[in-house]
Amino acid sequence: MKLKICGLQNAYEAAMAVEEGVDAVGLVFADSPRQVDVETAQKITSRIPPFVSRVGVFVDEDPDKVLKIARWCNLDTLQFHGRETPEYCRKFGGYVLVKSFAATDELELAQVKKYPVDAVLLDSSYPDKKGGGGVTFDWNIARPFGKLSLPLILAGGINTANIKDAILSVNPYAVDVSSGAEKNGVKSRELIRILVREVNKIKFAGTTTTCSGKDEKIWK
Repeated sequence: MKLKICGLQNAYEAAMAVEEGVDAVGLVFADSPRQVDVETAQKITSRIPPFVSRVGVFVDEDPDKVLKIARWCNLDTLQFHGRETPEYCRKFGGYVLVKSFAATDELELAQVKKYPVDAVLLDSSYPDKKGGGGVTFDWNIARPFGKLSLPLILAGGINTANIKDAILSVNPYAVDVSSGAEKNGVKSRELIRILVREVNKIKFAGTTTTCSGKDEKIWK
């Protein structure tokens, strides 16, 4: 069981998340209240030690720009949160790839299987915006995706109050939290500490296993 804290906005937040024991940190390069520029991202990633994954979040970005940012910011994981196609994802050899999908009744396993990625992320559906929005979805939709031969990452409105239920309901490989780790729009050490503690309780109790326990390449 892994925990990613997404939407870091400065090096202090990054250091704080690492100190509290997260497995991955996410930097948003798409249009968002948490968007960071390349210079800020470089300062953040310089504070991330080995074995903590540095994830860049992109939405329908030009592939060449994605690759430049990935190199400049020393990213190891690319998370695509838009309408990217399987052909688009094939342009990024050498990086760990995560593709996000809106968890709706229309989403089918066959559609997801077409993507040459290392993990699948399920988030709520936001018809009027791109990217995440901090709202939960019906976790029953996620359960069939445990049949995939890829790690499943759960996102969408996860916070300190519901993270245990989310994990026990879906048994994902990892959970991805952004607004649920914030107070007044700023990452909170207290909330991150609680999130890490809840993940560790379940992990070390042996209550859950990796939902697709097949590819330990992602967020090692």
